[in-house]
Amino acid sequence: MKLKEISIENRPRERLISSGVNVLSDSELLAVLFQSGYKGENVIDMSNRLISEYSLEKLNSLSLYELMKIKGIGKAKACKILSAFELSKRVRAGRICEKRITCSEDIAKYYMEKMRDYKREHLIAVFLDTKNKIIGEKVISIGTVDSSLVHPREVFKEAIKCSASAIILVHNHPSGDCEASEEDIKITKRVNDAGKIFGIELLDHIIIGKKEFYSINI
Repeated sequence: MKLKEISIENRPRERLISSGVNVLSDSELLAVLFQSGYKGENVIDMSNRLISEYSLEKLNSLSLYELMKIKGIGKAKACKILSAFELSKRVRAGRICEKRITCSEDIAKYYMEKMRDYKREHLIAVFLDTKNKIIGEKVISIGTVDSSLVHPREVFKEAIKCSASAIILVHNHPSGDCEASEEDIKITKRVNDAGKIFGIELLDHIIIGKKEFYSINI
Protein backbone atom coordinates (compact mmCIF):
# COMPACT_ATOMS: atom_id res chain seq x y z
CA MET A 1 0.00 0.00 0.00
CA LYS A 2 1.27 3.44 -0.95
CA LEU A 3 1.29 6.21 1.66
CA LYS A 4 -1.22 8.24 -0.34
CA GLU A 5 -3.66 5.32 -0.09
CA ILE A 6 -3.67 5.62 3.71
CA SER A 7 -6.34 7.97 5.01
CA ILE A 8 -4.94 11.40 5.83
CA GLU A 9 -5.92 11.26 9.51
CA ASN A 10 -3.89 8.05 9.94
CA ARG A 11 -0.66 9.35 8.43
CA PRO A 12 2.09 9.96 11.04
CA ARG A 13 2.72 13.63 10.28
CA GLU A 14 -0.99 14.47 10.28
CA ARG A 15 -1.45 12.55 13.55
CA LEU A 16 1.43 14.51 15.06
CA ILE A 17 -0.19 17.80 14.01
CA SER A 18 -3.69 16.89 15.19
CA SER A 19 -2.91 14.91 18.37
CA GLY A 20 0.64 15.82 19.38
CA VAL A 21 3.99 14.07 19.11
CA ASN A 22 3.40 12.00 22.28
CA VAL A 23 0.77 9.80 20.64
CA LEU A 24 3.09 8.57 17.89
CA SER A 25 4.72 5.14 18.13
CA ASP A 26 8.47 4.69 17.63
CA SER A 27 7.92 3.56 14.04
CA GLU A 28 5.65 6.54 13.32
CA LEU A 29 8.30 8.92 14.63
CA LEU A 30 10.82 7.30 12.29
CA ALA A 31 8.35 7.65 9.43
CA VAL A 32 8.02 11.39 10.08
CA LEU A 33 11.82 11.64 10.12
CA PHE A 34 12.31 9.64 6.91
CA GLN A 35 9.44 11.17 4.87
CA SER A 36 9.80 8.53 2.15
CA GLY A 37 9.96 4.76 2.00
CA TYR A 38 11.80 2.17 -0.08
CA LYS A 39 11.04 0.33 -3.33
CA GLY A 40 7.65 -1.30 -2.94
CA GLU A 41 7.50 -0.36 0.76
CA ASN A 42 5.87 2.79 2.08
CA VAL A 43 7.58 4.79 4.80
CA ILE A 44 5.30 3.44 7.57
CA ASP A 45 5.90 -0.21 6.64
CA MET A 46 9.63 0.41 6.33
CA SER A 47 9.74 2.09 9.75
CA ASN A 48 7.77 -0.77 11.31
CA ARG A 49 10.26 -3.25 9.83
CA LEU A 50 13.26 -1.34 11.18
CA ILE A 51 11.84 -1.11 14.70
CA SER A 52 10.85 -4.79 14.63
CA GLU A 53 14.24 -5.99 13.37
CA TYR A 54 16.62 -3.61 15.14
CA SER A 55 14.83 -1.58 17.89
CA LEU A 56 15.66 2.04 18.64
CA GLU A 57 18.43 1.03 21.03
CA LYS A 58 20.19 -1.01 18.33
CA LEU A 59 19.79 1.73 15.72
CA ASN A 60 21.26 4.21 18.20
CA SER A 61 24.42 2.11 18.49
CA LEU A 62 25.16 1.84 14.75
CA SER A 63 27.61 3.96 12.80
CA LEU A 64 26.79 5.79 9.56
CA TYR A 65 28.12 2.98 7.40
CA GLU A 66 26.46 0.24 9.47
CA LEU A 67 23.12 2.04 9.06
CA MET A 68 23.67 2.34 5.31
CA LYS A 69 24.00 -1.46 5.05
CA ILE A 70 20.39 -1.86 6.20
CA LYS A 71 17.83 -2.36 3.44
CA GLY A 72 16.04 0.90 2.74
CA ILE A 73 18.50 3.20 4.52
CA GLY A 74 20.73 5.24 2.28
CA LYS A 75 23.13 7.99 3.22
CA ALA A 76 20.40 10.63 3.68
CA LYS A 77 18.27 8.50 6.02
CA ALA A 78 21.34 7.31 7.94
CA CYS A 79 22.36 10.94 8.51
CA LYS A 80 18.87 11.78 9.76
CA ILE A 81 18.94 8.90 12.26
CA LEU A 82 22.38 9.87 13.58
CA SER A 83 21.40 13.54 13.84
CA ALA A 84 18.17 12.76 15.71
CA PHE A 85 19.94 10.55 18.25
CA GLU A 86 22.76 13.05 18.70
CA LEU A 87 20.31 15.90 19.36
CA SER A 88 18.57 13.74 21.95
CA LYS A 89 21.89 13.01 23.70
CA ARG A 90 22.81 16.69 23.77
CA VAL A 91 19.46 17.67 25.26
CA ARG A 92 19.74 14.99 27.97
CA ALA A 93 23.33 15.92 28.77
CA GLY A 94 22.78 19.69 28.73
CA ARG A 95 25.33 22.32 27.87
CA ILE A 96 28.87 21.77 29.03
CA CYS A 97 30.22 25.30 28.62
CA GLU A 98 29.67 27.68 31.55
CA LYS A 99 29.03 24.85 33.99
CA ARG A 100 30.90 25.17 37.28
CA ILE A 101 32.73 21.99 38.26
CA THR A 102 32.84 21.09 41.95
CA CYS A 103 33.66 17.37 41.75
CA SER A 104 34.48 14.60 39.29
CA GLU A 105 30.85 13.54 39.07
CA ASP A 106 29.80 16.94 37.71
CA ILE A 107 31.75 16.41 34.53
CA ALA A 108 31.53 12.61 34.38
CA LYS A 109 27.72 12.68 34.11
CA TYR A 110 27.87 14.83 31.01
CA TYR A 111 30.51 12.78 29.23
CA MET A 112 28.99 9.44 30.19
CA GLU A 113 25.89 10.51 28.31
CA LYS A 114 27.88 11.86 25.38
CA MET A 115 30.52 9.13 25.01
CA ARG A 116 28.90 5.89 26.13
CA ASP A 117 28.18 4.70 22.57
CA TYR A 118 31.56 5.69 21.09
CA LYS A 119 33.21 2.69 19.46
CA ARG A 120 36.70 4.23 19.51
CA GLU A 121 38.62 5.88 22.31
CA HIS A 122 38.38 9.67 22.40
CA LEU A 123 40.61 11.81 24.59
CA ILE A 124 39.08 15.20 25.35
CA ALA A 125 40.63 18.13 27.17
CA VAL A 126 38.15 20.31 29.07
CA PHE A 127 39.27 23.86 29.87
CA LEU A 128 38.26 25.81 32.98
CA ASP A 129 38.67 29.39 34.20
CA THR A 130 39.77 30.54 37.65
CA LYS A 131 36.28 29.82 39.07
CA ASN A 132 36.25 26.27 37.66
CA LYS A 133 33.67 27.21 35.05
CA ILE A 134 34.05 25.37 31.76
CA ILE A 135 35.13 27.64 28.93
CA GLY A 136 35.75 25.07 26.22
CA GLU A 137 36.72 21.56 25.19
CA LYS A 138 38.90 19.99 22.52
CA VAL A 139 39.19 16.44 21.15
CA ILE A 140 42.91 15.68 21.45
CA SER A 141 42.96 12.22 19.90
CA ILE A 142 40.70 9.53 18.46
CA GLY A 143 41.79 5.92 18.55
CA THR A 144 43.96 4.07 21.02
CA VAL A 145 45.00 6.52 23.74
CA ASP A 146 48.74 5.90 23.98
CA SER A 147 51.22 8.01 25.92
CA SER A 148 53.64 7.89 22.99
CA LEU A 149 50.99 9.37 20.69
CA VAL A 150 49.35 11.91 23.02
CA HIS A 151 51.69 14.87 23.37
CA PRO A 152 51.04 17.44 26.12
CA ARG A 153 51.78 20.13 23.55
CA GLU A 154 48.43 19.45 21.86
CA VAL A 155 46.61 19.76 25.18
CA PHE A 156 48.21 22.98 26.34
CA LYS A 157 48.22 24.68 22.94
CA GLU A 158 44.43 24.82 23.15
CA ALA A 159 44.44 25.61 26.87
CA ILE A 160 46.67 28.65 26.30
CA LYS A 161 44.55 29.74 23.35
CA CYS A 162 41.43 30.04 25.53
CA SER A 163 43.32 31.37 28.57
CA ALA A 164 42.46 28.36 30.72
CA SER A 165 43.56 28.22 34.34
CA ALA A 166 43.00 24.47 34.67
CA ILE A 167 42.14 21.43 32.58
CA ILE A 168 40.41 18.09 33.04
CA LEU A 169 41.17 15.14 30.79
CA VAL A 170 38.32 12.83 29.84
CA HIS A 171 38.48 9.67 27.79
CA ASN A 172 36.29 6.64 27.21
CA HIS A 173 36.92 2.91 27.23
CA PRO A 174 34.69 1.36 24.53
CA SER A 175 34.93 -1.99 26.34
CA GLY A 176 32.85 -0.44 29.14
CA ASP A 177 35.52 -1.15 31.77
CA CYS A 178 36.59 2.13 33.35
CA GLU A 179 39.63 0.78 35.21
CA ALA A 180 42.75 2.89 34.54
CA SER A 181 45.48 1.24 32.46
CA GLU A 182 49.22 1.86 32.75
CA GLU A 183 49.00 4.05 29.65
CA ASP A 184 46.23 6.11 31.24
CA ILE A 185 48.41 6.75 34.28
CA LYS A 186 51.43 7.61 32.12
CA ILE A 187 49.42 10.16 30.15
CA THR A 188 48.09 11.68 33.36
CA LYS A 189 51.59 12.10 34.80
CA ARG A 190 52.98 13.59 31.57
CA VAL A 191 50.19 16.14 31.26
CA ASN A 192 50.35 16.94 34.99
CA ASP A 193 54.12 17.57 34.80
CA ALA A 194 53.72 19.74 31.71
CA GLY A 195 50.95 21.70 33.41
CA LYS A 196 53.30 22.71 36.19
CA ILE A 197 55.60 24.27 33.60
CA PHE A 198 52.77 26.14 31.88
CA GLY A 199 51.10 27.14 35.15
CA ILE A 200 47.89 25.35 34.16
CA GLU A 201 46.72 22.76 36.67
CA LEU A 202 45.48 19.32 35.68
CA LEU A 203 42.53 18.85 38.03
CA ASP A 204 41.52 15.34 37.06
CA HIS A 205 41.63 12.60 34.45
CA ILE A 206 38.26 10.87 34.16
CA ILE A 207 37.79 7.54 32.42
CA ILE A 208 34.30 6.85 31.12
CA GLY A 209 32.92 3.31 31.08
CA LYS A 210 29.48 2.09 30.07
CA LYS A 211 27.71 2.90 33.34
CA GLU A 212 30.54 4.01 35.62
CA PHE A 213 33.51 6.33 35.62
CA TYR A 214 36.94 6.31 37.23
CA SER A 215 38.86 9.36 38.46
CA ILE A 216 42.65 9.28 38.38
CA ASN A 217 43.42 11.51 41.32
CA ILE A 218 46.53 13.63 40.84
